[in-house]
Amino acid sequence: MKISEGAYVLFFYQATKNWLTKVEKSKKLHTHIGIIDFDQVIGLEYGSSIVTPKQKMVYLLEPSVYDFVMKSDRKTQIVYPKDLGYIAIRTGLKSGSNVLEIGTGSASLTTFFASLVEPGGHVFTYDVNEEFMEIASRNLKKSGMEKNVTMFKHDIMKQGLEQSNIDVAIIDLGDPWNVLHVVHQSLKNSGSVAIICPTMNQLEKTAKRLYEVGFTDIESSEIMIRNIEAREGKTRPSTRMIGHTTYLIFARKIIQDMIQK
Repeated sequence: MKISEGAYVLFFYQATKNWLTKVEKSKKLHTHIGIIDFDQVIGLEYGSSIVTPKQKMVYLLEPSVYDFVMKSDRKTQIVYPKDLGYIAIRTGLKSGSNVLEIGTGSASLTTFFASLVEPGGHVFTYDVNEEFMEIASRNLKKSGMEKNVTMFKHDIMKQGLEQSNIDVAIIDLGDPWNVLHVVHQSLKNSGSVAIICPTMNQLEKTAKRLYEVGFTDIESSEIMIRNIEAREGKTRPSTRMIGHTTYLIFARKIIQDMIQK
């Protein structure tokens, strides 16, 4: 596919040196490896390469959801891809799912969910911070996922939720235990919830509340990933790794009047 004006391109030099930006006529990208003239990029095929004035080769890649997540504008900590994949499979997220998100943040998680539920599914995301929501809206438009998302500036503790029979809920708040009863009401029976807990204290309080509100199949996890530097004759683990990013806790809704007292 050819690169058109207004398209996003990942200018890839190295794994730690790459740039995701929209290409527009008569504009340039200034980098430490040389200036990239967008007029020379428009019309080329994704996957091709250019050479900068400093004789550095840069590849023109079509951005993936991973790229949009990792390059998103943000003022909050994002949920990393190593956690995203497990959240998706553990909750049963799929095309057509309706998703409830409490705590939009920068919309990195929203973007990922929205890419999986299309066509037919939808993400309903709630936040109370107007600045965060403006950033989130820009990130969703950049990735092209805004059509699959409805945003609400809404305090669910005071105003409740508008949705019901939700397939999957995700909670990314500092006090998730306080909203579990509201989320429980919006989930379909046997629906899944995934909760982001940065600290052990949050994890413990959330697990206790899940039992009380009406959830089962409760699992707490931490995902680690270690990259390998694969080079002929000297392959070894990387000296750096993304270790702890968050704790995850999962559960499924059960019918409250059938919970044994």
